[in-house]
Amino acid sequence: MTEFTDQSIADTEDTRPQPCLAGREPIEVEVKANKSYWWCSCGQSKKQPFCDGSHKGSHFSPLEWVAEKNGKVAFCTCKQTPNQPLCDGTHCQFNP
Repeated sequence: MTEFTDQSIADTEDTRPQPCLAGREPIEVEVKANKSYWWCSCGQSKKQPFCDGSHKGSHFSPLEWVAEKNGKVAFCTCKQTPNQPLCDGTHCQFNP
């Protein structure tokens, strides 16, 4: 099992830049139907789980997500979910 640190996720074999680990658990947000939310994909934002522009100058860009309905949504903060931007439990594999 690969070990990850809070500062950065190790590069993958294809050497694409990897996002920083912004958190070890999701952040629940009350969302509104048809509203756009801009998810931080780099892990550097101080306004997790949303973008604050910290990615500027990097290979990362925010991901737009539009809520289908009103309600609570768990946004990923480990930045490793294949279901971006929503949490799928991937964070459970990281060492505390």
